[in-house]
Amino acid sequence: METEVIKPKNKIHPHKFTLWVGIGSIVMMFAGLTSAYIVKRNQSGWVSYELPMAFWYSTIIILLSSLTIHLSAKCFKERLMGRYRKWMAATMLLGVLFVILQFIGFKDFWQMGMTLQANVAFSFLYVIVGLHGVHVLGGVIALIVMSLKAFSRKTRNYSMVPVDLICTYWHFVDLLWIYLLIFLIMIK
Repeated sequence: METEVIKPKNKIHPHKFTLWVGIGSIVMMFAGLTSAYIVKRNQSGWVSYELPMAFWYSTIIILLSSLTIHLSAKCFKERLMGRYRKWMAATMLLGVLFVILQFIGFKDFWQMGMTLQANVAFSFLYVIVGLHGVHVLGGVIALIVMSLKAFSRKTRNYSMVPVDLICTYWHFVDLLWIYLLIFLIMIK
């Protein structure tokens, strides 16, 4: 009689698969928007602009938040729950600060006369940066939920999946912002 050893398959968790499909869709959306921006930029009447300082400050903030979420996940894996809570809360606060700085940047644009109706360049800018802001806001909501769960007194669930999901998504919106910032600087 032969014995066959069945090895477990390395399957991706369904939630992780769904996240990656969503990330792929978001990448395609921003690729389309930035491609349209490049095409429209070559038409007459395009106006160049300088990015407000608030966007630069928000870049520092989102980079710091990537560090804090990384530290949060590391602490979760090591079951250092006090530190995990601290870093998760810090990431959430930095995410909120990023969104606030983006609003300040848009307010600065508005005060410079860069409204949606003023020029198609400004419309593209508002759509591209605004959509990124919406995605970050979704991440902030997820961070709020994760922070509330981390500080909850109910029975603890030590599944790494939700932590992996929020880390992956947060690093993604961070990299997406860096891409968009470089794009907006290089292709005015």
